[in-house]
Amino acid sequence: MNYFRFIQKYKRFLAFGMLVALFSSFGQTYFIGLFSAEIRAAFALSHGDFGLIYSAGSLAAGVFLIWLGRYVDRLDLRLWIALLCVAAVAACIVMGLAPSVIILAVALFLLRLTCQSLLSHTYMTSMARYFDSGRGKAISIAMLGHPIGEAIFPLITVTLLAFLGWRDVWLIYAAIGAVLFLPIVLWLLRGHGERHRDYLARLAAPAAATREAGRQWTQGEVLRDVRFYLIQLAMMVPAFAFTGLFIHQAHMAEAKGWSLAWLAT
Repeated sequence: MNYFRFIQKYKRFLAFGMLVALFSSFGQTYFIGLFSAEIRAAFALSHGDFGLIYSAGSLAAGVFLIWLGRYVDRLDLRLWIALLCVAAVAACIVMGLAPSVIILAVALFLLRLTCQSLLSHTYMTSMARYFDSGRGKAISIAMLGHPIGEAIFPLITVTLLAFLGWRDVWLIYAAIGAVLFLPIVLWLLRGHGERHRDYLARLAAPAAATREAGRQWTQGEVLRDVRFYLIQLAMMVPAFAFTGLFIHQAHMAEAKGWSLAWLAT
């Protein structure tokens, strides 16, 4: 099946994955880094202080992802995404209202956990679970939400920051998440019960059919396979490098004499 027929047949679920990837932008480094100068000024932080707080929040979010990520396997996807959206909106609100450095650290942790970690984990897991032969197509289409977010949110954010305070911008994004994102993703998941029943039927199929669809690995089997750690190394090195680059993008713009608006475009 080519891409056009694939998209036409599964357009609602693919749109769900893409939208979840898009909403994960609120916890991505390139997005939070746009507020770096304002946050440092508001809390009298140095570049190193802010980087340290951000790194600690990111590492803590990664640890919690190991524990919380399994619930995407245990809860109904509609309930899970609803809870996750509410938590992400709450994280944006905490960020916008943070009165102290401690609450700022909590907000960064929540944003990194709910948006960057769990939302990304959810759409990737969902695409991989409910597609067999078209799994690669589904993941690649859903992942388009990331570059779309990178293309539109920096420009929107810099424009808003030109007229509003950084706290107000976070509250606006919280409202967008509550009013637009949550209802739309739940609407896109209408009829998901039938999709999940088909998935369970495939799992219960005879061994030959199971081999054709691909065996489902347990967490323990994955952790005992050395290839998992090699893949993680290949994925983590670029992520660490770009995280350090994007979180200090405002400082880089200042040092180079560039405007943040120019950098965002």
